[in-house]
Amino acid sequence: MRVLQEPAARGRENPALPSPPPIVRAARCQPVERTPVWFMRQAGRSLPEYRAVRERHDIFSICRNPELCAQVSLQPVSRLGVDGAVLFADIMLPIAFGLGVDLKLVEDVGPVIDRPIRSAADVEALRATPMVEAVPFVLEAIRILRREVDPAVGVIGFSGAPFTLAGYLIEGKPSRDFLRTKSMMYSEPRLWGALMDRLTEMVLDYLRAQAAAGAHLVQLFDSWVGTLSAADYQEFAAPWVTRIFDGLRSDGIPAIHFGTGNAALIPAMRDAGGDVIGLDWRVDLGATWKHELGYTRGVQGNLEPAAMLGPWSVIESKAKTILKGAAGRPGHIFNLGHGVLPATPVEHLQRLVELVHAG
Repeated sequence: MRVLQEPAARGRENPALPSPPPIVRAARCQPVERTPVWFMRQAGRSLPEYRAVRERHDIFSICRNPELCAQVSLQPVSRLGVDGAVLFADIMLPIAFGLGVDLKLVEDVGPVIDRPIRSAADVEALRATPMVEAVPFVLEAIRILRREVDPAVGVIGFSGAPFTLAGYLIEGKPSRDFLRTKSMMYSEPRLWGALMDRLTEMVLDYLRAQAAAGAHLVQLFDSWVGTLSAADYQEFAAPWVTRIFDGLRSDGIPAIHFGTGNAALIPAMRDAGGDVIGLDWRVDLGATWKHELGYTRGVQGNLEPAAMLGPWSVIESKAKTILKGAAGRPGHIFNLGHGVLPATPVEHLQRLVELVHAG
């Protein structure tokens, strides 16, 4: 793998200490021996061993059993040879156990909330339980991962971003247009700000707790941020996201900032924060890294998930295009442009990891 440059702003690790996993060094835009790779939703329905676990346990049951959660989190590391062990969890866990929101995860639908947020009283009723008390099972799963994972593999924690979490809380279920959410943004900015403040405190506490438990790096998922215009993102999402990344940076926690449908938002997301900007498949990684990010941040991505359902020749061609665009620069973490689809052949994921590692 070629190493062309290393941004001067990123310092090297203390040589007296063990070298961090390659994925952590890549997140800090430091040279690595090979491009690290992991996949969003890698611990999931594409793996037969995961499906076998799901025949006996629902998602929340897996998450609340630290040993089982760690087992599921490690399955793709063993099977695929990826460089990151991402915690198996759901972004609604801190909402349910930290804020005390009654919700259920409906198969093929997503999180459903019977009493969505509609008023200031609803926001005030949200609990403020410290994450170490609310989700101790999540933190114990991370500790197990750190003990069991190969030292060259990074443990990845994550959280949903305030806008995405607010959308679920206000809509009451997944939505394509987020009309209730946007109505609150535009019509009740104080209420919107109060909810975002509460969610931001929770998310930062959650990510810090994961890092303290042993996560090498964390990712902030803004799954639905692509529904916003650039101007609305800067007004109604960015200030709270910046607060999170400022807090993580002050603690020295490497962080990935990911959103889908974010082509128009990349400059604003860059300014909002994160050591690495995750790109979905709708943009050219090489051109975006150069022109939108100026090589000042790391970059993650961004193979089209649906391409993984096609023939290997298509996957290989698209992956090589991404690698050519990254050109071996420090700071590239290979990933899909969103999560692994359930029908993805396991052998395609295995071959893709081998291809990326070979450079």
